[in-house]
Amino acid sequence: MSSDQHSNDLAGFLRARRTQIAPDQVGLPAGPGLRRTPGLRREELATLAGVSIDYYTRLERGKETRPSPAVVDSLARALRLEQDEREHLRRLADRAARTAPEPPTAPSRTVRPGVRLLLENLRPAPAYVLSRTLDILATNPGGLHLYAGIDSWPARQRNLARYYFLHPAARDVFPEWETRIRGCVARLRALAGTDPDAPDLAQLVGELLLKSEDFARLWERYDVRPHRPGTKHFHHPQVGDLTLGYQTMQLEGTPGHRLVAYFAEPRTPDHDAMLLLDMLGSQHAPESVDRADMPTPGHGPEPGRH
Repeated sequence: MSSDQHSNDLAGFLRARRTQIAPDQVGLPAGPGLRRTPGLRREELATLAGVSIDYYTRLERGKETRPSPAVVDSLARALRLEQDEREHLRRLADRAARTAPEPPTAPSRTVRPGVRLLLENLRPAPAYVLSRTLDILATNPGGLHLYAGIDSWPARQRNLARYYFLHPAARDVFPEWETRIRGCVARLRALAGTDPDAPDLAQLVGELLLKSEDFARLWERYDVRPHRPGTKHFHHPQVGDLTLGYQTMQLEGTPGHRLVAYFAEPRTPDHDAMLLLDMLGSQHAPESVDRADMPTPGHGPEPGRH
């Protein structure tokens, strides 16, 4: 990716976040008549950030690529950015200032045997290993079948973002589907701030922009958010409704790999549903994702063509 593109990423982030702030949120009157653009005007944000209108306009147009740390912090405050979003803005500014971006490195898809054994030992708790772009690299039976229908895709194509946006079952499986897709896109945006040249990210984003209007809509918002522990609600076609807590862990020795494990209190309906999910999943041994790294003929429906 060229330095021009990095400056365009910075400009796009500033434009997107400016349009999401209403004047009354920052103590400004809306003024008479209809505003031609949503959110704040450029001159309003420039005033709040303490920079000239001309300078801010050049930033939004990608003509200014070296804002000082003080200016970046002022813009972050004016845009009401949270801490994660402030860090993202700083990374975009740093990358825009570089004339020779570092070449991307190809991420590893190999999951160590010990990690696979750990997944098996976590049963009946659903668990899986994700790449930085949400590819499912390894899983135990419950972890795979938690996402109903994803096993019908070839192992190489199993990706949580792809599932959320392109699998026909996803909207039914997740009662809070809109919340899930917003968080998914925000995490991919956060990755784009740290490694925008990554070929794995570019390929996934390009596919989803082409196939999903919902993804394209959310991608243009420039929301950023890291992954946090919490709970997920599932409406599973085979085991019914269940609410599971989950925890994510970075795996040492394989940068970008995360282990995600779910849990429920023993002797609860959610735990019983988790046990049933593991039993059902064990009847269909998951295809090895390592084998999927080798060229294989496609089988099962192609993502986005259901």
